[in-house]
Amino acid sequence: MRRSLQKLRRGSVILIVLITILFATLALTVFIEKASNDLLVDARQADANRLRLEAFSALETTLGVLEDFRLVLGALHSPSEGWGDPLDFAGYTPGEGRTIDIQFVDESAKVSLPKASPTQLVDLFKSWGLMQNDAEKLRDALLGWMQKDYVPSSASSPRAEDYDRGDLPIAPPGRLLRSFQELASIEYARTVFYDENGEPNPLWHRFVEAFSLFAYDKANINGGNPEALAALGITDEGQRRRVADYIHGTGSYARQGPGYFKNAGDVGTILGGNSPASELSTQISALRIIITVWEGHSSYRLNAVVAPQGGATIAATNRSQTDATKSGDQVKQNNTQAAVPKTSAAAGMSGGKSLNYPFTILEIRENDEVASTPTGSPEETP
Repeated sequence: MRRSLQKLRRGSVILIVLITILFATLALTVFIEKASNDLLVDARQADANRLRLEAFSALETTLGVLEDFRLVLGALHSPSEGWGDPLDFAGYTPGEGRTIDIQFVDESAKVSLPKASPTQLVDLFKSWGLMQNDAEKLRDALLGWMQKDYVPSSASSPRAEDYDRGDLPIAPPGRLLRSFQELASIEYARTVFYDENGEPNPLWHRFVEAFSLFAYDKANINGGNPEALAALGITDEGQRRRVADYIHGTGSYARQGPGYFKNAGDVGTILGGNSPASELSTQISALRIIITVWEGHSSYRLNAVVAPQGGATIAATNRSQTDATKSGDQVKQNNTQAAVPKTSAAAGMSGGKSLNYPFTILEIRENDEVASTPTGSPEETP
C-alpha cells in the first residue's frame, strides 16, 4: 500500500512538472513570436527610413530634369520628348545594392472633375453604356453632392432631403469630392458604382480612371486617355484609334515611333480641323511621379503629383477657385496629402524668403500599395 502511494505521489509530481514545462514553453513561444514581430516592424521601419532619403533624392533629380526640358521646350507634353528616364539622363547613381524604378502617369490626361461641365459628364456616362435618363440622373446626383443649392433637371434625381431618410441621416456637403470613396455616400451614385456587397465595381474603377480631383481647364490629349475624348462627345472609334496609334507609335505610325501633339494644329492634322479633340490641351498640367526604391527584399514607394507653373491646382472646396487664388491662402488638403503652399513646394530659407521652386507639389503619398515583386530587381536580373 505504501509503495502504491509513493508511486502515485511521484506520478503526480511528474505530471505537475510536465504541465509546468508545457505552460512555460507556450509562454516562451508567445514571447518569441511577439518579440520577432516587434523586431520585424522595427527592421522594416529602419529600412523605410533609409530608403526614403534615396527616394526623395531621386524625386529632386527627376524634377530638375523635367525643369530643364520645360525651359528648353516651353512646356512638358509627353515622356516621348526624352525625359522618360530622368535618372539616366542626369547620370544619377543610386546607393550600392539599390535599384530605382520611376513611372510617370499624366494625371492631367484625365477629365478635371472640378472643371467638368454638365454636358461633359452626361456624354462620358453615355459612352459607358448608360441611357440618357440614367446619365442625367447620375450627373444630378454628383452635382447635387458637390454644389450647394443645385437644382436637379430630373424629377427622379436625388435631392438634399433624400439624405435625411437613411439609417444615418446626413446632408450633402456642397463641396467638391475629396476622395473617390465619397461616391459610396452619394444617393443613386452608390448603386451605379458599387455592387450588392458594397464593393467598387468596374464602373467605379472607370470613373477613377476618367476623372482627376485636381483643377485644370483642359485634359492633355498626349496622355492617351480615351475618356477625355468621350467627354467631348467623340464616339468615333476610328478617331480614338488614330490618336492612340500616333501617341504609342503603333498601326500606321509604327515606323515613326511614339509621338506627341505640340499644339491644336497637330491635332487637326491627325483628326481634321473640325474635330472637337482640338479643344483639348497638349501640355501636362499635373504629373504623377511614382518612385520605388529596392534594396534586396526591402522597398519604399514615393507617389507624388506635381504641377508646373501655371498648371493644376488643388480645387477650393468651400468657395470658388477664383476667390481662393486672389486671397493667396494656402489650400488645405486631406490627411493623405502633404500641405504645400500654392506658390512654392519648399519651405523658405534663412530670412524667411521662399525658394523659387519650379513645381507645386499637389500630393505626396508614401508606401501606398508597394508592389510585391520588383521590376528589374537584383533577384530577377541574372
